[in-house]
Amino acid sequence: MQILFLEDEPTIQEVLTEYMNLQGYHVVCAADGESALKLLKTQQFDMAVLDIMVPKISGLEVLRYIKEEQPDLATIMLTALDDETTQVQAFNLYADDYVIKPVSPIILLKRMETILRRVKKSAQKEQHGLVIYDDSYQAFYNGVPLELTLSEFLLLQVLKRSPNRAFTREQLILQIFNEDYMGNDRIIDAHVKNLRKKLPANFIKTVIGVGYQYQEVDTE
Repeated sequence: MQILFLEDEPTIQEVLTEYMNLQGYHVVCAADGESALKLLKTQQFDMAVLDIMVPKISGLEVLRYIKEEQPDLATIMLTALDDETTQVQAFNLYADDYVIKPVSPIILLKRMETILRRVKKSAQKEQHGLVIYDDSYQAFYNGVPLELTLSEFLLLQVLKRSPNRAFTREQLILQIFNEDYMGNDRIIDAHVKNLRKKLPANFIKTVIGVGYQYQEVDTE
């Protein structure tokens, strides 16, 4: 688990980082909000622990960026500010927790653990069934990656985007290969056959006289 820790007080940063490291977290520290934003744009994190009163850009502004650009990232505000207005601001920006300093490192770690466990369960629930990630060209079933070739992935992607629509082989070739493919349209049949072997259920149905369509299947 990779943690972004925004804290400008050196002693607090050092002590809490050491405790997090001992629990197996990989901690990346930032001493000001500007540095934190740069890290968020270049690295992947599982959680951000943010002080509010830090130089250059406040922790609340960092939180605002996270919830606009990386809404699934878990967040804990760690701050000496205990007024109701600031806490309401943080929760309005969907902070997962608000911890007032000074805080016991053990208590902070327990709260981190609780939030990360909840986020993990939520992610697993969202991944239930067949899920496709367009950007990474990956398909998962109940969180388990499917070993698909690029052509198999693209075929599944096209069909799943329009469930119950019947595609001809020619339409599928045009969607997958554009106009570059010069071979026999029966290549689609071969890809469908391989997909059916790799998928946990028969999501791809044959439409006699037309081609193929995607249908949701209850596998439970």
